[in-house]
Amino acid sequence: MPRNILLEEKQYLGLNHYSMLRGLVLALFCFVAYYFTEDREQNAELLFFGGVALLVLSLLSMFIKHLHTRVYDSAIELDGLWTTRKVKIDIASVASVEKVPYSNYILNSPVYNLHRNGTISFYTSGKTAIKLTDRDGLQYIIGTHKQEEFFRIVNELLEKARQQ
Repeated sequence: MPRNILLEEKQYLGLNHYSMLRGLVLALFCFVAYYFTEDREQNAELLFFGGVALLVLSLLSMFIKHLHTRVYDSAIELDGLWTTRKVKIDIASVASVEKVPYSNYILNSPVYNLHRNGTISFYTSGKTAIKLTDRDGLQYIIGTHKQEEFFRIVNELLEKARQQ
């Protein structure tokens, strides 16, 4: 039986500000070192081609899917890179949902299923997140670009589950 997808969101690694900045700074370093190399020997060419390769890798990383979030009638499913496990959060086990900022920092590393201090984080990019608390007190922080819609849908599902 096909399940009804209420919300679907894909987030890509290359669109994270930290990943972009890291690649551009390293490429810029290679180009500056190439420019200031006096003898344009084989080593200088390596710096130039290294900078170009870093730019190409940064561009290609924009097409690598890091986090795929799906909200169904009965569960929230988080799927990561090809080597990660799928995480399923049952709506019936969720006690509360709230809108939160992901972090106060400008640059944040992408994380998938990061367990820290009783909180499980899923984040690729952006500033907004949804915080889910289950009945056992475990908290899930899910970074999203569709915070309002995500919050509304999960809230409606929680209300429907409480009425049953």
